[in-house]
Amino acid sequence: MKYFEVGEFFPPVEHEERIIRYKENKKLFKGNHWDIFRRYNNSLTREQKNMLYTSVNFPSLIAKKSSDFLFGEHATFSAGKKDGSAEQERLDEWVEQNEMSILNYESALSNSYRGDAFFKIRYGQSEDGQLPKEFDPFRVIIEQQNAEYVFPETAIGDANKIVAYHIAVPYQPDTSKEIWTLDVESHYAGRIDYASFEMRPLNYNADGEVTTFKISGTIGEAYSVNTGVQMPLVVHIPNYATDDSWEGIDDITELRPIMDEINNRLSQIASILDKHSDPAISVPAGSLQEDADGNPTFRVGLDKVFETMGKDDVKPEYITWDGQLQNAFTELDKLVQYLLVIAEIPEVAIGKGDAGTSGNSGLAIKWQMNSLLAKVNRKRQYYNKGLKRVFMIAQLLEKAVGKANYELFTPVIKFKDGLPKDELEMSNIVASRTGGAVTMSQKSALMYLDDLTEEQAEAELERIEEEQEASQAQFASPSIFNEEDPLEEDTADEEATDTEEQPKEE
Repeated sequence: MKYFEVGEFFPPVEHEERIIRYKENKKLFKGNHWDIFRRYNNSLTREQKNMLYTSVNFPSLIAKKSSDFLFGEHATFSAGKKDGSAEQERLDEWVEQNEMSILNYESALSNSYRGDAFFKIRYGQSEDGQLPKEFDPFRVIIEQQNAEYVFPETAIGDANKIVAYHIAVPYQPDTSKEIWTLDVESHYAGRIDYASFEMRPLNYNADGEVTTFKISGTIGEAYSVNTGVQMPLVVHIPNYATDDSWEGIDDITELRPIMDEINNRLSQIASILDKHSDPAISVPAGSLQEDADGNPTFRVGLDKVFETMGKDDVKPEYITWDGQLQNAFTELDKLVQYLLVIAEIPEVAIGKGDAGTSGNSGLAIKWQMNSLLAKVNRKRQYYNKGLKRVFMIAQLLEKAVGKANYELFTPVIKFKDGLPKDELEMSNIVASRTGGAVTMSQKSALMYLDDLTEEQAEAELERIEEEQEASQAQFASPSIFNEEDPLEEDTADEEATDTEEQPKEE
C-alpha cells in the first residue's frame, strides 16, 4: 500500500479521522472546550447562544492522574546482570542520556488523550552534526515521535500487525505562498526510505488550519538507508487496545458527552446566579417620576424598575425567580460521579468525598484506589512490552555499528505504584517474613524496603556485618580473657579456708 504518491491526499483518508481525534482531544486537554463543543451551536436557542460558556477541565485531570501514577516516580531498569557489568552500565547510560523518566512521563500524558504513543530510536548525534563529535558524540538516541505525524501500515489480513511506520511532517517553507512541503521517512525492517513532496491545501477548518492537502509533485530524489536491524526503528505503545486494530483507545473520547453536559449544567447555573445578582424591582404606583402627560417614566429593561397598581397593597420588592438550583446542583453531583466512575478515578484520588486517610493503613488506602491502580496497571503492561522493545532495538543498533561490547539482554523494568509508602506497615511485613518461619531473605528485604538493586543490597549487608563485628569487638576485647577473674580468686580462697577449718577424722 502506497500512502504518499503524486495525486494522493494528505493525511491519508483512512487516517484522517484519527488525526482529527488527536487534535480535538488535545484542545480538550488544554481546556479549550468551547472550540470543540461549539459544533452543536446550530441546535441551541438564541438565549443559549448568548450564554457565557463555563467549563471544567476534567480531561487534564484524567490524563495527569494516569501519568502521575504510572511514571510520577522513577521506574528502575535492570539488565539482569551485576551493577558493574558492561550491560548494566550501557543500560544506565541510555536511561540517563535520553532522560527516560521525563520521556516516559510525557509519553504517558499524551497517550492518555491521544490513545497512541510512538518512540523512535536512532544512532547519531543529538544536535544532528551542528556540534563537533567531541561535544556531541554519536550514541543511541531515543525520542518521542508526535503521533499526529505517524502513519502505520498494517499487514494484509491482520489490522493489528504493523509492518511499516511512515513519519510524515508537513511544513510551509514560504508563508507567502500556498505551497507546502512534506518530508517522509518510512521505517521498514532493515531500512529507512526518505522522500519529499510538494503539496497544496484543499480544506480548512473553522480556525483557519489546513485539514487536507493534495500531493502535487516530488522534490528531489528518494533514497534508502540500511539500518542493519531487522525490525522498524519505531515502537508503538497504545494506551490500551483491542485485538482487531493497531489503534489505541484514549481516555477522553468516551467521556465527551458527559463532559459537555457538565459544562452545560455549570453554564445554566451561572446564568441563573447572574440574573439573581441584578434583579428588577417593583414599586407602588405613583412612586416614579411622571412625564408631561402624567405617565410614569421608567424603562424596565434598562432601569430594572416598574410600577404596579395598588399602592396600599404593594410594597417595594425585588423580582426573583426560583431557578430550582438545588436540583441543578444535585444533577451536577451525579454527573461528576458518573464521569469519575467511567474514567476509573476514585473520589479519594482527587480529594473529593470521604478522602480522609487519617488512621488508615497503606493497604486500606490502596484498596480505595483499586480502580485507578487497575487502570494504571493496564497501561503499564503496554509500556513494559514497548520499552523492552525500545532497548532491544538500541542494542541491535549498537551491534550494527560495531559498538556493542556486551551480550544482548532483555531489560527488567520495575514500575512504582505511585502511592506514598507506609514505612511502618512495610517494616512490619518484612519483620514477619524474616522472623519465625522465614519467607524472605535479608537481601530481598532491603531491596523491598529501600528500592535497592541486588548489588546494592549485598553491599549494604556487608556494611551491616562490618558494623556488627566492630561493635562486638568494642564491648568484648580479647585482652579480657587473658586476665584473672577476681570472682574466681575469691571463690578459691573461701574453699581453701573451709578445708583448713574442717576437723580431721580419727
